[in-house]
Amino acid sequence: MNHLRRLYDWVLHWAHTPYGTWALFVNAFSEASFFPVPPDVLLMALSLSRPRKAFFYALVCTIGSTIGGAFGFFLGLKFWSLAQSIVFNYVSQETFETVRQYFLKYEAWAIAIAGFTPIPYKVFTISAGFFRVDFWVFVIASIISRGARFFLVGGLLYIFGEKIKDF
Repeated sequence: MNHLRRLYDWVLHWAHTPYGTWALFVNAFSEASFFPVPPDVLLMALSLSRPRKAFFYALVCTIGSTIGGAFGFFLGLKFWSLAQSIVFNYVSQETFETVRQYFLKYEAWAIAIAGFTPIPYKVFTISAGFFRVDFWVFVIASIISRGARFFLVGGLLYIFGEKIKDF
């Protein structure tokens, strides 16, 4: 747990550097496919330090996360042949097929819910590639859900600024 806390603090320190915006983009990109610290942490720190730029930071976060999600999608698509032997050691083919059918049936909803909530989005980006979800459905659901999430955070910080810290 100590390592995760240090990683979290390391991400936060970027808010106090001239590279905060770039760090936010990289954090959003990488969290959508492999990194454990959500970009909301840095989005909030940057937006609290400059509330007038909160919507800009939300946009940077949305773009980075959507592109990172596409990267995760392609990881799932390209590395399924390697991953399937590992997956089937833990999950039966029958269970996998059931999950795949649900994922494909509700693909836009599955991606949108994962994109908006604290559910690990990266699991869904890679799974979308594994299951060969329609790429454009994936992108549109990602833009809408990630945008809604990050613009909600940015909007609250823009409106309330420092006062929201007490909440």
